[in-house]
Amino acid sequence: MHRDLMRSLPRRHLAVCLGAAIVAGLLVLVQAELLAGVLSGRFTVAALLPLALVFGLRGALGWVQCVAAGRTASGVKSLLRHRLLARFQEFSPAEHRSGELVTLTGRGLDALDPYLTGYLPSVAVAAVVPVAVLIRLFVADLATAIIVLLTLPLIPIFGALVGMTTKAVTERQWRALARLGGHFLDVVRGLPTLRAFGRARYQASVIREVAGRHRSATMRTLRVAFLSSLVLELVASLSLALVAVPVGLRLLSGSLDLSTALLVLLLAPEAYLPLRAMGTRFHAAMEGVTAADQAFALLGEDVPERSGRLTAPGGVPEIRLESVTVRYPGREDAALTEVSLVIGAGERVALVGESGAGKSTLLHLLLGFVTPSAGRVLIGGVDLAELDLDAWRRRLAFVPQRPHLFAASVADNIRLGSPAAPAQVRTAAAEAQAAEFVEALPDGYDTVLGERGANLSAGQRQRVALARAFCRPDAEVLLLDEPTARLDGRSESAVLDSTRRLAEGRTAVIVAHRPAMIDLADRVIRLTGGTIVEDHVRPVGGTR
Repeated sequence: MHRDLMRSLPRRHLAVCLGAAIVAGLLVLVQAELLAGVLSGRFTVAALLPLALVFGLRGALGWVQCVAAGRTASGVKSLLRHRLLARFQEFSPAEHRSGELVTLTGRGLDALDPYLTGYLPSVAVAAVVPVAVLIRLFVADLATAIIVLLTLPLIPIFGALVGMTTKAVTERQWRALARLGGHFLDVVRGLPTLRAFGRARYQASVIREVAGRHRSATMRTLRVAFLSSLVLELVASLSLALVAVPVGLRLLSGSLDLSTALLVLLLAPEAYLPLRAMGTRFHAAMEGVTAADQAFALLGEDVPERSGRLTAPGGVPEIRLESVTVRYPGREDAALTEVSLVIGAGERVALVGESGAGKSTLLHLLLGFVTPSAGRVLIGGVDLAELDLDAWRRRLAFVPQRPHLFAASVADNIRLGSPAAPAQVRTAAAEAQAAEFVEALPDGYDTVLGERGANLSAGQRQRVALARAFCRPDAEVLLLDEPTARLDGRSESAVLDSTRRLAEGRTAVIVAHRPAMIDLADRVIRLTGGTIVEDHVRPVGGTR
């Protein structure tokens, strides 16, 4: 991960950040030299002015480091978020949970701040300053330099041993947080359904359980972090004692002059301090590192190739499924099993069956949202996996079972994906039996809807989604997932007449439960448990 992250960092801001941190660290040598000279009487009081300038310069460099580090963190987080969101557009909706994506791109990447603004600069300082301090100590006092040289490696050794444990517990903490964030968002989105079926209290208990696991993982991480800080401080304190005691004894015996003793006592802590700071900041940065690991793992995943450059033959297409099997991640049973089906050009097919039989999965196959685990889907004789999906979807009109409306005007929601003029939008709304309630809204077609159509009823949202299909008169294929759901009898009858006209001359695949919608089809296919159990052509003018 670190190599991938380093390649993503803004080079200029990172260079300024690390450069300021290193220079500020090296100024410790000048500061110690001046302070020891003033205290020992080797320098006059006039040396306090350059000492004050050194303090001021270190403060200014610290400010520059903070600003540059903040811009580095903002730049890399923005880049990763854009790349993640672009990457997730390549996956089908079934392949990743949106709640976990929100947790990763939000709270997860924000946790990179301690890594980029604290840990990386401390690594640069720890690589340079202790070496410079050691060189100056060798020049000033050989005995002290040898003691520091022998004890200095103890801090990174103990830090590495504790760090391995910290990494493991932090990864567990992050997984618990991702599960909590993802599950909570999914529950909030499905709260109306959960309340309708009396499952809201159960989900509250599930969230409490997941939150409890996250709390336990967080406390384990904090315990390890506090214990590691204790270890590092103890090692550094003992090392400093090994330096200070001999220096004090030699000073009392007269074998060491005051100026050198002061210089050694001022510089010795600065040899250990960068390594202690690096160890402390490592624990604070581990959550961000774990989130970045997951982000780069997702960016590096192979995405099933679904967007080729081929184009299906023009005109109303024939659709053919050849031994198609679909399995969703994390589920043992296949959604579709060895399904073979031919839908002729211009044919109207109704898919019927109990809930979970695989009807919506078949529609998602045709949309390119789902990739077959086995078999293939042919559009006009061309494998859907090799088609340009954007071009193919422009030839479709789709009404899902639960349509998504955006926080935009009613007109923009209707013309979604279509360059329709205002007159066409109004005609489409009238065909979908939506014109009456839309015109009654405060601003008519310019009324801005709430996210997911919050200020409309379920039936009104369904009719707006139907209007989208009517707003695409050039579509060659209609995919309708129970389009008259949530409509009253009068509206259903009017929508059925409009749908019958819209389906003329087009290939139509309709998921249907109501008899009136099934009557629109030339052929009825019944699915059970992901397999076709019945396929028959309806006689013209006959009954089912």
